[in-house]
Amino acid sequence: MAPTPKTLASQLSKRGPHQVLRGDLALAGLPGVVYTPAEGFGLPAVVFGHGWLTGVDRYRETLTHLASWGLVVAAPDTQRSPVASHLGLAADLRSAAEIAAGVRLGPGKISVDAERIAFAGHAMGAGAAVIAAAGHGAPTAVAALFPAPTSPPAERFAAKIAGPGLVVAGADDLDSMNCNAKSLAQAWGGQAILRSVNGGSGGGLAEGRRLFGALGLGGSERGTQRTTRALLTGYLLYHLLGETKYEEFATPEAEIPRTALVDPVAADDHTSQLSAG
Repeated sequence: MAPTPKTLASQLSKRGPHQVLRGDLALAGLPGVVYTPAEGFGLPAVVFGHGWLTGVDRYRETLTHLASWGLVVAAPDTQRSPVASHLGLAADLRSAAEIAAGVRLGPGKISVDAERIAFAGHAMGAGAAVIAAAGHGAPTAVAALFPAPTSPPAERFAAKIAGPGLVVAGADDLDSMNCNAKSLAQAWGGQAILRSVNGGSGGGLAEGRRLFGALGLGGSERGTQRTTRALLTGYLLYHLLGETKYEEFATPEAEIPRTALVDPVAADDHTSQLSAG
């Protein structure tokens, strides 16, 4: 009997089977980090964009988590000022993808398949990931986690992406001015799945203490992190590795625990969401 989405989500919320190595992208000329499984040739990769005023160290557990499931993860640590350039971060994400695919990683026992690269990001980094993906040719998949508006609008670039997209938002953030999840999913050129995380908020994915949390504007949320990691990991394992047992994580109609499917074009009422306990 095939495992249920509830069972798989529980498994995917925990670390995977691979030992993880950490490296420095600065050795290749770009400030940032790279996390990889201990070995493997032709591995899939995901390039990750950080949020506004949030360094990549605030995603250490999330990036390690993805690598523990067999993915190479590259995350630039640039554009961290209050006047960060969204286009600049997108360019750095594309550079990180080129570095990951073009450089033998670790002790020479790790390489990336240039045809299996996904883009993902959080908040500002989610929009930058969309912009980067639109200029990368045909990315395998894109994931925008708790996206925030960017300049220029990421929606303009999402319309150019024919491949699949996953958009994740906090249930209470969907109609906030600081969240463009609905318009981003609606603008997507290919199939986009929009899911809300029950009890989650836009700032909850970043780990550790943050200035905004101290000011009462949203802090780290372990439940949000666990649920989002499961969603993202299952989605990427299906699209990057073709592991069919995770197909539900890339299927709009699937019921994933602690999330709700959201119709981005439906009227704002609770009947437009399909919740899963």
